[in-house]
Amino acid sequence: MTRPSISAVVLSMGNRPGELEKALETLLGQEGVDLDVVLVGNGWRPEGVPAEVRTVYVEENVGIPEGRNIGAREARGDILFFYDDDAFLPTTDVLARLAAEYDLDERIAVVQPRGADPEGRPTPRRWIPRLTTGDGGAAGDVVVFWEGVCTMRRSAFEEVGGWPGHFWYGHEGIDIAYRLLDAGWRLRYRPDVVVNHPATQPSRHAVYYRMNARNRVWVAKRNLPHPVAELYVATWSLISVARIRDREKLGTWFRGLREGVREDAGPRRPMSWSTVARLSRAGRPPIV
Repeated sequence: MTRPSISAVVLSMGNRPGELEKALETLLGQEGVDLDVVLVGNGWRPEGVPAEVRTVYVEENVGIPEGRNIGAREARGDILFFYDDDAFLPTTDVLARLAAEYDLDERIAVVQPRGADPEGRPTPRRWIPRLTTGDGGAAGDVVVFWEGVCTMRRSAFEEVGGWPGHFWYGHEGIDIAYRLLDAGWRLRYRPDVVVNHPATQPSRHAVYYRMNARNRVWVAKRNLPHPVAELYVATWSLISVARIRDREKLGTWFRGLREGVREDAGPRRPMSWSTVARLSRAGRPPIV
């Protein structure tokens, strides 16, 4: 039997050396796969890493999605494994079990494991690509996925143009999921395969509120047909105004909204109405 060929793309700013060491140690300990590991130093020159790890130095921090794109271009495997530098793999068969899912159907583009905090803190809602999240959510086809730790078929990744690099941070997973679904690919969730990752809040990042607003608009401008695009932006604007109580943070959010409206979002390829219907049948109409 041919062993799956997997390229792990690890993005790091070099500010979590202990976590990165554990991430790479448990990654290199994976069994049953042919593994290629690419560590992208995002504004940091990687050093002191295992000899099996290939490194790429990016002089300035180019953001998360473009950093992943850079790593993917250097990677060699048929399956890409995007892996946060503060995650780790608790067993040696994580990648082999995820890779086996691709044998079910050649149109499977993404397989996401279940994220679990190693200290037992509650799992963030955004990690579970299900409306019902009890016990980690049900296995099977999904229409969204958690981009922090996921596998992706290289051919699917390349067909849709990779991550939207200019997003810098936030909602790049929604953007690429929409494009994959519209191209006829399937996304899968395997909650029985667990990856450990600290349960953190995205709002800890200084750019969160600005990028959250700007990139929501860009997702709509790039992917949604009219008038769904306008409904999507309007719905999320109402939700955000209701949720954000701090006036300073809300002001930052509105500045990001203006950026999204005024600035170029990149190539526009609105999804078909059949894709809109597919998302809606899954309980995730593209207006929320």
